[in-house]
Amino acid sequence: MAQRRRFSREFKLKVIRELEAQRPLAEVSRSYQVHPATIARWRREYREKPDTAFQGNGHLYRQQTKIAELERLLGQLTAENAFLKKALECLEKAVQDM
Repeated sequence: MAQRRRFSREFKLKVIRELEAQRPLAEVSRSYQVHPATIARWRREYREKPDTAFQGNGHLYRQQTKIAELERLLGQLTAENAFLKKALECLEKAVQDM
């Protein structure tokens, strides 16, 4: 079974630069042995978000990862806060019953 090829960000940018230099898509595709549809997708992704294009292999971008981490921490702290409030209510009730 053939392994899926992975291309670095630098390689993808090099291919896109050649397209921007007015080389035909078919020619660039043949020279780098990459399917034209793949190169077209790379070009579209780069045009949409040039700063964040090609950051990682299907992983979340750094900012999205940080946001997800902070949301998990917020959820954990909210749960702990709710637990401590209930514990305080129980203690106050126990003190009043004495």
